[in-house]
Amino acid sequence: MAANYAGPLHSLLMKAGLEDGDDHMHVVEITLFVTLLCACIVIGHLLEETRWMNESVTALILGCFTGFIIYITSGGTNSHILQFNEELFFIYLLPPIIFNAGFQVKKKHFFQNFVAIMMFGVVGVFISTAIIATGCRYLFPRFHLKSLTMQDYLAIGTIFSATDSVCTLQVLNQDETPLLYSLVFGEGVVNDATTVVLFRAVQKFGFDQMNISTAWRILLDFLYLFSTSTILGVIIGLLSAYIIKTLYFGRHSTDREISLMALMAYLSYMLAELFYLSGILTVFFCGIVMSHYTWHNVTESSRVTSRHTFATMSFIAETFIFLYVGMDVLDVDKWKLAKRSLANFWNPYFLNTSRTSCFRISTFSNS
Repeated sequence: MAANYAGPLHSLLMKAGLEDGDDHMHVVEITLFVTLLCACIVIGHLLEETRWMNESVTALILGCFTGFIIYITSGGTNSHILQFNEELFFIYLLPPIIFNAGFQVKKKHFFQNFVAIMMFGVVGVFISTAIIATGCRYLFPRFHLKSLTMQDYLAIGTIFSATDSVCTLQVLNQDETPLLYSLVFGEGVVNDATTVVLFRAVQKFGFDQMNISTAWRILLDFLYLFSTSTILGVIIGLLSAYIIKTLYFGRHSTDREISLMALMAYLSYMLAELFYLSGILTVFFCGIVMSHYTWHNVTESSRVTSRHTFATMSFIAETFIFLYVGMDVLDVDKWKLAKRSLANFWNPYFLNTSRTSCFRISTFSNS
């Protein structure tokens, strides 16, 4: 997980006699990253009155600044303190964020506008995927990208159909505009879950061309993944409420109540991943059910503590992600890959465009 970073920081520690091996270097890197997280929280608190500057923006700017310093001191070879990987995000950071979103959601506004949210978050994704995939199917061959299959076009359409409503929600107030906030928030969560489920459904089938039979198979597989993931989250949430209500953990310790809620929420996510379902949908609806049933069966102190605990876990995970994204802006390898990809993508286009333009100009001048 830690980056293979042997820049000036590493040399300085060796000269100071504080570096005993790779394990100690990992501790140093984690310590620096935790320090940056603390700095994000402190600066975000000081800028709390500024509407256009919050913890997320603070973490991005601080990440960019830190990445720039590491990039300069490492001689342009690295911009990270820690090396981010897929397992860290999907297994450790994403579950608390999605669970807290379901646990803290205003259920009244969410279910009152459930049909509209599903129309935007599900039907809208299908329409957007179809339009983008069809456009790529007829546009990419003109750029000499003829090696892609229909499965690739659908995957591209699904990926670009995913929207991020975080920045929009930062400028909305849930109390002042409850309808708009619930629509944007609900669409954002359902949209993310829908795109993940639809992407997995597309990846399951190998086909060279699109037809009615393939479309039906994708739709049925999507409905299966969507419904089973939702049902699994509801079952785990109800099971946690039944266990806590029957055994009454609060008479001995409130810590056991909160621990059981957190562990069963995480269990729902892992079970969904174990059975190749959507962990996002499962843990989201598990959070909704827990906030409606399990939360009312715990003691009063556990109710207050659980809300703050889940919100804190989500806040730390979000800050971690934004901070790393800021550092990732200066990732040298990604910039080189993007440069090569853009060069391969646009060079044939501009070459053909210039030839066509010259032909049109010469034709016009000779006429």
